[in-house]
Amino acid sequence: MKSHSSIGRRVPRVDGLQLVTGGALYTADVALPRMLHGRILRSPHAHARVLCVDAERAKRVRGVMAVITGKDTAGRLFGIFPDERAVAVDRVRYIGEAVAAVAALDDDIAEEALSLISVEYEPLPAVFDPSEAMRLGAPLVHEGLAPIHIKEGGESKLASNVSFVNEFHVGDVERAFAEADHVREDTFTTSAQCHCALEPHGAVADFDAGGKLTLWSSTQGPFLLARDLAFTLDMSPSDIRIIKPRVGGAFGGKREMMASDFCAALLSRRAHRPVKIIYTREEEFMATRARHPMTLQVKTGVRRDGTLVAQEMTIIADGGAYSSRGPVILKYAGGQLGSLYRVPNIKFAGYHVYTNNPVSGSFRGFGMLQARFAIESQMDLLAEDLGIDPAEIRLKNAVRAGEVTSGGRRVTSCGLSECIEKVVEASGWRDRRVNLPPNHGLGIACNDYVSSGARSQGFIDSSAAYVRLQDDGTVVLFVGAADIGQGSDTTLCQIAAEELGVPVASIRIVSADTELAPRDMGTYASRITFVAGNAVKLAAADARRQLFQVAADCLEARPEDLEARDGRVFVKGSPDRGLSFQEAAVYVMKERGVHVQGRGGFAAKVEDGDAVLSVPPPYSFGAQVAEVEVDTETGQVKVRRFVAAHDCGFAINPMGLEGQVEGSVVCGMGHALVENRLLDEGRVLNPSLLDYKIPTSLEAPYVAASAIETKDPEGPFGAKGVSEGAQVPVAPAIANAIYDAIGVRINDLPITPEKILKALHRSPKD
Repeated sequence: MKSHSSIGRRVPRVDGLQLVTGGALYTADVALPRMLHGRILRSPHAHARVLCVDAERAKRVRGVMAVITGKDTAGRLFGIFPDERAVAVDRVRYIGEAVAAVAALDDDIAEEALSLISVEYEPLPAVFDPSEAMRLGAPLVHEGLAPIHIKEGGESKLASNVSFVNEFHVGDVERAFAEADHVREDTFTTSAQCHCALEPHGAVADFDAGGKLTLWSSTQGPFLLARDLAFTLDMSPSDIRIIKPRVGGAFGGKREMMASDFCAALLSRRAHRPVKIIYTREEEFMATRARHPMTLQVKTGVRRDGTLVAQEMTIIADGGAYSSRGPVILKYAGGQLGSLYRVPNIKFAGYHVYTNNPVSGSFRGFGMLQARFAIESQMDLLAEDLGIDPAEIRLKNAVRAGEVTSGGRRVTSCGLSECIEKVVEASGWRDRRVNLPPNHGLGIACNDYVSSGARSQGFIDSSAAYVRLQDDGTVVLFVGAADIGQGSDTTLCQIAAEELGVPVASIRIVSADTELAPRDMGTYASRITFVAGNAVKLAAADARRQLFQVAADCLEARPEDLEARDGRVFVKGSPDRGLSFQEAAVYVMKERGVHVQGRGGFAAKVEDGDAVLSVPPPYSFGAQVAEVEVDTETGQVKVRRFVAAHDCGFAINPMGLEGQVEGSVVCGMGHALVENRLLDEGRVLNPSLLDYKIPTSLEAPYVAASAIETKDPEGPFGAKGVSEGAQVPVAPAIANAIYDAIGVRINDLPITPEKILKALHRSPKD
């Protein structure tokens, strides 16, 4: 078996030099001639009718070039579950909702103009707790939303403000519980975690004289953003070009069209000048998206030997004022039942509830993180009840390659057992759990994760790529995929280089520009390596085929007898009978007049039949062990070490994989220990990085990350996604380690010092 030249190697990022020298261009760096500065006026009310918006005084301010209100828009509801307007027209439903916007010569003038816009509101009753919102008679966040029947405690009742219900039932759950040797029920709650990307949301819009819009945006999905803008601006998608500069962090928070995108565009059309809008940090907290707070009830039945026989979960998710992607997130949370461990009988009921809180939406982990926190925490509780080692109960029930889960997922490759065994060995699990110093503990948790998103806004998950050969032997790779900091540009360049047999340095990538690159669905669901990577591999193979077809004449050989490797094109078995890649390119283009342009497209296969979730394989798997130290005097938790092993199929870039795992661990630590958006009747109380705490480099533990390679048959060179899934097991691993250290179980995230001290006082360790 031949070794690889460009993949499976620790390759520095192709944009690394730009990033570390400050040469990378972000949206905030875009500066166009005659550019104006935009600001957005936001609602001070959690729920109110908008009776009148008077912007006449603002329009008269010297330097104000355009003002828009909801009446100036088409008023269209957008989103995959359309219930939100880009600018409020007749009602606001959360504090921070956009009501008007201005464009002026500078920020100070724009801010002055905002203060002169008079809005007459009629405050309406509001509701902030999802359980309260579900009660009949609660204020309706969306007028006209009828009550629906839900199940509670085996009985049916009517509930209000439920925007989406997901229910499924596989097997005979009731009978399995009745026949189980042991059954336990637990309730878990998770907090609203904010993305806290260093780069805030922003957009620069420019309408040209012909009415074509070019928008630079910090987006995760340029093509879907173009579609939303076309719909809300009542334009043809062909008249919109989206360019994604470098993105300074996104984590799901930049997946949707924001008011910054829409308002910058509409103001530019009104002013006939470019307009830039960059959010403040306060706007990031109050007017973007956050991880869904959830209440999760989990019931699991087992045999005495630890075999899982039944599992039931009920989730209430606080969606905030609008749906965003919440209903899909809820479905993915429910899909965690029976996905990681063999559970023949499963039952799920999930309720996505409207409240007058800020909107919840996509965040790395996409609902699986909350569900896995509950399930993995309870796995440890079950292990303790039965007197079984927590790692052993997971190994006993772990899914394996070739199986179809009870939820209908086809497992094409699976290294879950190997991941568990790896972290158990690398952490010294069996010896150290009994020999650690006092108040130190180890905790284990596992995860699976998709490598594709099935569909997005009606489109099957797909991607395409073009490969163009230059006459100097270099290659230009065109992809629609969006690198938002995870290093996907580098991965795709490695795949193209491997297929063409050239160094990575010979590949130049043009990505995430809707006018230059082919369509891609965006960055989500850890899909880029699998979906876009397959497209790039096919495009590079097509270019190589075209090159061989012509170069064969020069080498007096058949095309099928040629090979490309290490920057050369040569006859197989006779490396001396060949040309450098550059010589081959010159011959093909200059001597034969052939322009080599390879094309490739790939679409994920949507699962049919009785699958709980219509999600195509492959799935990645992982296991992590956390080591913590708890100060029982202060309640402070120090995460000392993380050992992680993740089944990536094949590690295209091991260095990039390690970086993704390290970042995921730190972000997961934040969710586990400190991060919580605090609200008072819908108003964010900690809208800054001074008050909203996140882990820093000072708190980051040592992370020992390993790749488990299973070579998925459907992935490019066997690869599948990892990055998002690596955050999923972090919180339960920490929670389980805290219990191991001090003997108290905290089921409510974040696990703060106050909660630990309260639990210790209530139930001190023997």
